[in-house]
Amino acid sequence: MSRIVLRLFRANLIRKLVFLLVGTASYPGLAIFNKLRISGTEHLKKLPKENVLFVSNHQTYFADVIAFFQIFCAVKWGRKNTLGLPFYLLNPFTRVNYIAAVETMKDNLLTRLFLLAGGITVKRTWRAGGQDVRRGLDPSDTRKIVRALQHNWVITFPQGTTRPFAPGRKGTALIIKESKPIVVPILINGFWRAFNKKGLRLKKRNTRLSVQFKAPLVIDYEAPADKIMEQIMDAIEQSKAYMLKGRHHRVESIPA
Repeated sequence: MSRIVLRLFRANLIRKLVFLLVGTASYPGLAIFNKLRISGTEHLKKLPKENVLFVSNHQTYFADVIAFFQIFCAVKWGRKNTLGLPFYLLNPFTRVNYIAAVETMKDNLLTRLFLLAGGITVKRTWRAGGQDVRRGLDPSDTRKIVRALQHNWVITFPQGTTRPFAPGRKGTALIIKESKPIVVPILINGFWRAFNKKGLRLKKRNTRLSVQFKAPLVIDYEAPADKIMEQIMDAIEQSKAYMLKGRHHRVESIPA
């Protein structure tokens, strides 16, 4: 038992150090060179510390997740809809995992480091090695996500790609049916314009970044997976209905 406790302590310490390093490096791009507009953090205040699934649209590989981590830490320190100065990185909120593709996280040393911040690697079911593939959901990937939900918050991007209005992957709905988590939708914008595709390099300043946390969804866990998926895609404004409205990447630049 003492060995397990020691291992958990070391893992949490490593995660805090990674949060400190990544958070310090990313803060200027979010809150100084660009302006991050946050809304809906009141929906985070009373959430339990486990079995919460955040579902979001996706614009970069890493900047999206890093912004969420920064916000979660700020909320832990009592901030509301703002980051403020990043003193929260001295004692960050670490009970959060995020889902990422195996090939993305093994890309280079930096992505491997970020994996230590709570990454859950899964195999893409529709693309691998730059080629389109068709394969079923790996049961071991599902088990990893279910186990993470038992102890932490988990962030997922149901589309599995940064391409807007791409179809959602049914695996998200299947996990929701199995774990019955609280599901919180997140809507982001501006990240695609401010950062490169990986989200690790700033490419444009004076862009308005927005992160909106919506109220937890009321989900019928016994409903068919397709029905749950439709509800999620509508909540993150990536459904066909929003595509037909012409809502694409909206760019908001900060007046000089």
